[in-house]
Amino acid sequence: MSARVLLLGAAGRDFHNFHVALRDDPAIQVVAFTAAQIPGIEARHYPAALAGPRYPAGIPILPEADLEQACRSLDVTEVVLAYSDLSHPDVMHLASRALACGADFRLLGPDRTMVSASRPVLAISAVRTGCGKSQIARWAADRLASRGHRVAVLRHPMPYGDLLRQRVQRFAAPGDLDAAGCTLEEREEYEPHLAAGHVVHVGVDTPAVVAAAAADGDVLLWEGGNNDFPFVRPDRHLVVVDALRPDQVSSHHPGETNVRLADAVVINKVNAAGEADLTRAVDNVRALRPDVPVYLGASEVSLPAGTDLRGLRVMVVEDGPSLTHGGMASGAGYAAATAAGAGEIVDPRPYALGPLRTALERHPHIGAVLPALGYSEAERAALARSIENAGVDAVIAGTPIDLSRVLGRGIPVIRARYDFVPLGTPSLEAWLEAFAGRPGTTR
Repeated sequence: MSARVLLLGAAGRDFHNFHVALRDDPAIQVVAFTAAQIPGIEARHYPAALAGPRYPAGIPILPEADLEQACRSLDVTEVVLAYSDLSHPDVMHLASRALACGADFRLLGPDRTMVSASRPVLAISAVRTGCGKSQIARWAADRLASRGHRVAVLRHPMPYGDLLRQRVQRFAAPGDLDAAGCTLEEREEYEPHLAAGHVVHVGVDTPAVVAAAAADGDVLLWEGGNNDFPFVRPDRHLVVVDALRPDQVSSHHPGETNVRLADAVVINKVNAAGEADLTRAVDNVRALRPDVPVYLGASEVSLPAGTDLRGLRVMVVEDGPSLTHGGMASGAGYAAATAAGAGEIVDPRPYALGPLRTALERHPHIGAVLPALGYSEAERAALARSIENAGVDAVIAGTPIDLSRVLGRGIPVIRARYDFVPLGTPSLEAWLEAFAGRPGTTR
């Protein structure tokens, strides 16, 4: 008798695990996915064309809130957790809900789910969302390109729209993002790579995406989402720790797994952290991995030259997932606005509309900033109207996307850049140089 499996997910790891480990297993029947974390991705259907011949009707995607009902109505015998950035207690709460329905509870590990590539792979992941993976990935891609490598960026998927269109995607220019109808969250991750001349590959069908990337690059750079471990088997695995959150090295799943898997760890944002926090971050890494190389880095935030915010009322818009999934109160935009002496940083709560208001109520830890939620047209419209309602002089964008596309020309948008700078001796640059020069990574 086949196991009847329900996949707990958030439109990423769940689809990946299904494709590479479960879809073709005759001992398993996946009866449903559930969806969490991302608004509006439940009540969809995983299409038959992706699910394969064993699933001619496709697979339903249900709200995670309906877990118990789904387990009982679908006779679920096993629940598989397949998404990231959950506290360890939250993982066990989900396990308890599954066990109380009589089902087994399982996690699929790296050996079962990592896809092999024909090119060398550098993977960058983290212990939490918002540690600075993206800025480090941009830095690493630029350094590898400066050594003459053709770098193809593989990005953790964000398939929140038409799943068939998002099976395999290749982005080489900003117009490709427009043609694909990318969300703000996708643009946050892809636009900076495109601006630097790096092609981005992403999609639901990881083996096909990896094959397409290998045709583009002689080195593949995996940039993880949230704090997930890589979908692709890395030759070198770099894990990012946030010096401003030193006690979260081992507090969340699967961030702790990443540290235990790491070939090297970089502690980022040390320029903004106190000495005690930095020491605690190093000690917490060493408690798990006494011998792993630990490097230091700064996340330097800047506004365009000549920016003067004195006397101005500004609203700050930050990277959405870093606030919502990552638990951060603010980010680069708030730091930049404060450093530039903004006359007033306007609290968005009185002006937030619709899904923005809901997000701020659901995440009370968020400070006087707006998350750049743009998973749907309704969210993008609410973001624009919420800012317009505040009547501010300018918007400080701590997200790498071009918010002026969303807001139009009425309100000036000043983009805060944040760039990674390796610190100390030996530095992370030396570690990357050793990877860049190893056999198999040269042209």
